[in-house]
Amino acid sequence: MPRFSSPVGNGLIAVDRWTEPSQAYFLTHLHSDHTQGLSVHWSRGPLFCSPITARLLLCKFKGFDASLIRDLEAGSTHTLSLISPLNGGEVKVRVTPIDANHCPGSVMYLFQGELGCVLYTGDFRWELTSERANMSKSTLLDALNGEKVDILYLDNTYCNPCFSFPSRRDAAQQVVDIIEKHPDHEVVIGIDTLGKEHLLLHISESLKTKIWVWPERLEIMDLLGLDELFTTDTSQTRIRAVPRYSLKQNNLESLNTIFPTIAIMPTGLPWSQNSPEKGAYTVQYTAHSSFLELEEFMKVIRPSIIVGIVSSSYCLIDPKHHFGEMCGINNCLTKGHNVYFKVMKGSHGFKVRKKKGKTKVLASVRRSGVNIVRKERRGVKIEDCESDFEVPIGSDCSS
Repeated sequence: MPRFSSPVGNGLIAVDRWTEPSQAYFLTHLHSDHTQGLSVHWSRGPLFCSPITARLLLCKFKGFDASLIRDLEAGSTHTLSLISPLNGGEVKVRVTPIDANHCPGSVMYLFQGELGCVLYTGDFRWELTSERANMSKSTLLDALNGEKVDILYLDNTYCNPCFSFPSRRDAAQQVVDIIEKHPDHEVVIGIDTLGKEHLLLHISESLKTKIWVWPERLEIMDLLGLDELFTTDTSQTRIRAVPRYSLKQNNLESLNTIFPTIAIMPTGLPWSQNSPEKGAYTVQYTAHSSFLELEEFMKVIRPSIIVGIVSSSYCLIDPKHHFGEMCGINNCLTKGHNVYFKVMKGSHGFKVRKKKGKTKVLASVRRSGVNIVRKERRGVKIEDCESDFEVPIGSDCSS
């Protein structure tokens, strides 16, 4: 039985991992913590992603070999033909991308077939007050068609009961309310190079104004068909969306020497600069699932094994701790499951091997310093047992 793993080794499928040999590579979305090792010179094999991510990738990595890209529409099921390194035979895998409701182009991947049933969420928001999230739920349940998920790789960014967030629409309105209470102030909002477009659209439409963005961000907006509501001309608006890293107290103080200015940080994480009396506001706008949303997701999926894809935070976010009983077995791993943990310097991974109805789980864990601003993430790699082969350049994928 093939196994899913992320330690170094020749493999079949890699998700959000770019430096190790595999026959096919899958990209969930284009945030930088999921593209480490991906560059303009990358050429290891076929790269599968959503059509929007494909366009954004070619924009970010200008000169990237577009012939490597295979775009997959969310909600459609495709068959991937791989080669077994054990006997040279064909291995069929069905893959269904599902809208992750995280940022433009983001998808989850459901793998089914000879490799078992594995769901990799990437970063996602299970916000069932959102029509898009409900469509994703329907797509996922239709694709599963009653099949049990063997392994769930879960976005556990906020997998702790202390994380409770409003809907993104409600949080966006909170931002608008703050801006309206400061009619004579300039406004700076911290964002990344991708994501929170719906927040900015809500602000623009509610206040009937354009929003300033830096040139590279405007290029992204243009690719997404949103450029008419944004500008690089500061004279056209008092609201500016700026790189998140630039939102610091000393920068805000400098801006206030020129013109009264407030700063707004939309995030689910604590922001050290938060100080309304000094004009710095935090609003809990996030593209990751809250704890209650994760709990609802787990009630739907109930996998045999669950693995968190975020390996460090400032509080306990281990999904096995919080949701183990939902898997139907104690902490997802119990009698009949031989478990081996090894703390090591390097990448965090999971290997699973099934034999005679039992599952052997091997795990290696990275321990790193805590960083609440940019948490560590890891991808997953599917590899065949005792694999030893040369990686082919291409792969057949058909609807």
